[in-house]
Amino acid sequence: MNELNRPKGFGQILDVTFRLSRTRFKDFFLILLILLGPVYLIQALVQLATGTSFFREVGEGNGWFEQMVAGLEESDPAFSSNIAADIGVMLVGLISLFLYPVAQAAILYGVDHVRKNEEFTFGTLIKKGFSRFWAIIGSSILYGIIVTGLFFGTIMSIVLMSFVLFAIDPVIGVIVTIILSIGAILFVGYFSTRWSFYFGSVVIDRNSPGLGRSWKLSQGRTWASMGLYIIFFLIISSITFAIELSFALLLGGSVLLGLIVSLATIFTTLIMSVGYAVMYLDLKSRHDADDLKDLIDDYHVGQ
Repeated sequence: MNELNRPKGFGQILDVTFRLSRTRFKDFFLILLILLGPVYLIQALVQLATGTSFFREVGEGNGWFEQMVAGLEESDPAFSSNIAADIGVMLVGLISLFLYPVAQAAILYGVDHVRKNEEFTFGTLIKKGFSRFWAIIGSSILYGIIVTGLFFGTIMSIVLMSFVLFAIDPVIGVIVTIILSIGAILFVGYFSTRWSFYFGSVVIDRNSPGLGRSWKLSQGRTWASMGLYIIFFLIISSITFAIELSFALLLGGSVLLGLIVSLATIFTTLIMSVGYAVMYLDLKSRHDADDLKDLIDDYHVGQ
């Protein structure tokens, strides 16, 4: 039996994710490069057009290290007052918001084809990803609104309660605020995770918006799924930080550094997308197996 068709433990999901990322690297990387590569290229052209050096960007300073740090600060959008550059960054970000879900859907279809032992090409996967474009975008917007509302609602509640407690006793206010903050992180993380598999439901099961389906699939596996999200986040953050820091020492805040970081982002996005697909299919195999057991039990009872 294909291992994607049977329930897996925490470590097995990580193992399958990295194995699939390696064996299917070419197809999945091409998907991301075709869809997101032009976006990063536009970003590089905007940087060049607004005066950023291609090979090395340094600022003023007495030493090489001071020049490198100054160059990074000057090339950072937070330190820039160039309106054209800011508009370019916003435009690139907006385009990415629409193309990234398509790329993730294409990879999800690819992992599902592997599960079914079906052949595929990166071109057919991209077409299938675009076939669910509006359902994906609409469901993603709904999910984003719900999670954002949940986050800000929780934050406001903590701020109000903390304000009252600080007025009564500052020490108690600090202690309770810390406890409430930890609880808020777990609370928001729990519900965000329970609904986060809407995407797989919209793509694979063609069930929009997929929030109810996600809630059912993640039952009993919420904390394990949250733990996997954290592990993937730490892995891709470490890779991105290491690459960006290493090349920044040589290239400063140049356009070339941006292109290298963009390639690293494509690589880490590949890992995260494959990881999500493996997680979703694992939950799906567990849920479908439970449904099959219920049907068998009902059949025996009816006899």
